[in-house]
Amino acid sequence: MKGKGGCFVDIVRKANCLHNKLIELRRYFHQNPELSWHEYKTSNKIEEELKKLGIQTERITETGVIGYIKGAEPGRTVALRADIDAIAVNEENDIPYKSKNPGCMHACGHDAHTAMLLGAAEILAESKQNLKGCVKLIFQPAEEDITGAKTLIDKGVLNGVDGILGIHVWVHLPAGKVSLEAGPRMASADKIFIDIRGKGGHGAAPHQGVDAIVTSASVIQNLQSITSREINPFDPVVVTIGKIKGGTALNVLADSVNMEGTIRCLKPKLRNRLPDIIERIVSDTASAFRAEAETRYVQGTPVVINDKSMSELARCVMEKLYGEEAVTEMLPTMGSEDFAWYAEKIPAVFAFLGCRNEEKDAVYPHHNSRFKIDEDVLPIGSAFYAQFAIDFLNS
Repeated sequence: MKGKGGCFVDIVRKANCLHNKLIELRRYFHQNPELSWHEYKTSNKIEEELKKLGIQTERITETGVIGYIKGAEPGRTVALRADIDAIAVNEENDIPYKSKNPGCMHACGHDAHTAMLLGAAEILAESKQNLKGCVKLIFQPAEEDITGAKTLIDKGVLNGVDGILGIHVWVHLPAGKVSLEAGPRMASADKIFIDIRGKGGHGAAPHQGVDAIVTSASVIQNLQSITSREINPFDPVVVTIGKIKGGTALNVLADSVNMEGTIRCLKPKLRNRLPDIIERIVSDTASAFRAEAETRYVQGTPVVINDKSMSELARCVMEKLYGEEAVTEMLPTMGSEDFAWYAEKIPAVFAFLGCRNEEKDAVYPHHNSRFKIDEDVLPIGSAFYAQFAIDFLNS
C-alpha cells in the first residue's frame, strides 16, 4: 500500500489477519473490567502484550501505560490514544465473556479501544523501519471520571507530540462507518451546585416562612429559559438538574434545598458566558421569593474540537483503506470526552467508528447494561490507527 511517505505493508490485510486475536483481547478486557484509576489488571495485560512485540513501555501513572515505537529515521511524534477504564454498571448480557466483576462493565467500548490500539501496535512494530519519527501509544486510565487525560498531560504525556488521534466505537453509526468531521464534535461538561436557603415553618401557614422547595422549582424552570430565550437557538446548550434534596416532613416548609446539575455546550466562548448567566438567574429568582441562593460552577471537560487538517488527513486515510463509502457524517453529540484536553493542547482528531449491527444485537446505547458491539469493526480500528500514524509521520 502506498502512503504519503513511501511503500508500506498492506495494513488492511495485516489487520484482518489479527481479527481473532483482537476479539480475544477485547473479550479478555471485557471479562475483567476495572473502574477509573483501578485498572491494574488491565494495564498489566497491556504492558505484557506490548513487551511481547518488543515495544518500549513506561508507566506514567500507576495504571497509565505508554508505548514507544521509534522509526528508523528521526522526525515528528504522533500519539494514538485509547481509554481503558470501565463503568459502574452490572452487566445483563448472557455471553460467554460476561464481566466477572459484579457492578462493573465495559459498557462504553473502552475494551474495544484497548484491543484496537494493541492491534495497531503490532502492525506498526513490524513497519517501524519505514517510519520517520516516533509513535506514542497512550493507554489512558480514568476517562469515565474525566480526570485521566488531564492527569497524563500534567505529567508530560504530550511533551514533543505533534498530533494525536483518538477513536471511539459508536453504536449510533452502522458498523464500519466512520465520522471524522472537523470542528466541535463533543460538548463541554460542567457541573453546577445550587444551595437555596429559605425559612422553615408550618405547612398550614406558608406566609410565615420562605419555602425553599417552591423557590427551587422556579429556579429549575427559569434555568431552562437559558436555552429557549437567552442563547442563539443554533448554539446547542443543555441545562440539566439531575439531583435535588430538601425537606424533612410533608407538613413542614423546607428551609433549604440542595441541587446539582450539568451544563453542556459546543462553543468555548459560549461556555465562558454560562457561569454568569446561571448565577444571575438563580440569584434573582431566589430573591423574588425572599430566599437566598449560592451557586458554585465547576468546569469539567472542554469541547472536543477536531483540527481541520487532522480531520482531512484522517478522512484521506480512511478512504484509502476502505473507500469513500466508509466515511460518513453525523451531528455532534452533547456527550463529553476528556480527549478534549489533548485537543486543547495539540492538533487532534477524534473519530467515531460505527459498531451498530441489529443482527448481532449491537443496538443498545452506551452505558447500558446490555451494551454490545459488532466485533468485526476491531480490525478496522487497528488499521485506521496504524495507517494514520504512518501517513502523519511520513507526510
